[in-house]
Amino acid sequence: MIDIRNERVNKMGVVNEKSEMPLHSGEIYHLWSHLLKAKQDLVTIQIFINHTGDKDLKALLEDFLENSVKYEEEQTESILSQNGIRLPPAPPARPEVNLQDIPAGARFNEPEIAHLVLREISIGKMECSFIIGLAHRVDLIEMFDEFHGLKMEYSDKLLTLTKEKGWLTDPPILLK
Repeated sequence: MIDIRNERVNKMGVVNEKSEMPLHSGEIYHLWSHLLKAKQDLVTIQIFINHTGDKDLKALLEDFLENSVKYEEEQTESILSQNGIRLPPAPPARPEVNLQDIPAGARFNEPEIAHLVLREISIGKMECSFIIGLAHRVDLIEMFDEFHGLKMEYSDKLLTLTKEKGWLTDPPILLK
């Protein structure tokens, strides 16, 4: 069996080492959409960091922001820029605030934050898989495979944390 990733060339020349071929319209659309979502996620995670008082959750969110979300934004922005594609607008960054300055009724609580971030990571994993499936360029396939792996890693860490903190809500168990 031939491993396309090692061979890097198929009969049509679609898959190649340097990915000199231009982006197709589906790749452009999904790269642009992914970058817009990453920019929005940066702000959302900043807000969630402001809303959490749990030091473990805060540390995990800060690590996720720096090593996954910002990384994805930089990589995706680089490819779009290199190909002359206009970049999506970024929402303004949020300032750091003290948790006590946020009224209790307006504050997200830690279980809500953990579940919202887990949901967004799950959506991101599906998006990465979809883009891997439609991409023709190896560099895009590898990039989104890496993004997917990062999302898996942080999903596992966050799921473990929600279990440890007692924030996971299990569905009912079917007993017969």
